[in-house]
Amino acid sequence: MRVQLTFNRARRDTLTGYLFILPGILGFLIFVAYPLLSSVYFSMTKWSGFDKPTYIGLKNFEYMFHTDPTFWSSIRLTITYAIVSVPLGLVFGLLLAMLLNKKLPAIRFFRTLFYLPVVIPVVATATLWMYMYQPQYGLANNILRLFGIEGVDWLSGDKMALLSLTLIYLWGVGSNMIIFLSGLQSVPADVYEAADIDGASGWLKFSRITLPLLTPILFLQLITGLITAFQTFVQPSILAGDPASPNMSLNLLNLSIYSNAFRGYEFGYAIAQVWILFFIILIFTIIAFGLSKRFVYYENEMK
Repeated sequence: MRVQLTFNRARRDTLTGYLFILPGILGFLIFVAYPLLSSVYFSMTKWSGFDKPTYIGLKNFEYMFHTDPTFWSSIRLTITYAIVSVPLGLVFGLLLAMLLNKKLPAIRFFRTLFYLPVVIPVVATATLWMYMYQPQYGLANNILRLFGIEGVDWLSGDKMALLSLTLIYLWGVGSNMIIFLSGLQSVPADVYEAADIDGASGWLKFSRITLPLLTPILFLQLITGLITAFQTFVQPSILAGDPASPNMSLNLLNLSIYSNAFRGYEFGYAIAQVWILFFIILIFTIIAFGLSKRFVYYENEMK
């Protein structure tokens, strides 16, 4: 009888536990699993978003890789933007953090000043830069003219468009800076004191103490930065100008997906592009995790 009561109590506790996690399971199935699986089907259909989807197999992917004149250029621009802007953002963020980690007058003001662009809405930021890049009266060309340099069209051509997007990315480097700053302040002071006693130079302390201890944070920033860069949409969508004839030099893959879905009403093809973007992010994330074994040092591994 006692064994039966114990079994019934355990079964009741198990059922209670399942009831508690049931909302989470239902939420995952409805809002994650079902949309994910259904998107696989829709990526193989011709669907305008209004009519009934028509199954066409892999024709969306065939058109994407072999016929679409803008697909490969958007892939190239997106990957180039990610591998250029993210490392630069990490470098500038770390340099700013090291500078603002000093005990200087009004240091809190400067920390706030450099972090301020992060809290400004992305749409406002992109609109501001759009006017700064204006060829005739934009601030960027006015500054160049002060030094006797003829103004340029910042948004024409792949190289200038890439430079323009990268500058906007670096303007928000305060997010990297504030995380690196917290990492620098968590480094034990006695480690630096021991290095000073041994006569270590500034570069030696940075390369042998500071940087190794920051590599876990650096790796986290690298992964999140890559994902964010690959998913960039607001900045190019505002800078591209007229929706009817957008600037193709700013045609990042996310903007191409939006254009095909909400301007061309090719939702099936756009969803197929989303899956390509997913696999690109996945590949770069796997590469980053593979390379992390060579440069990421955790404190328990350094003892």
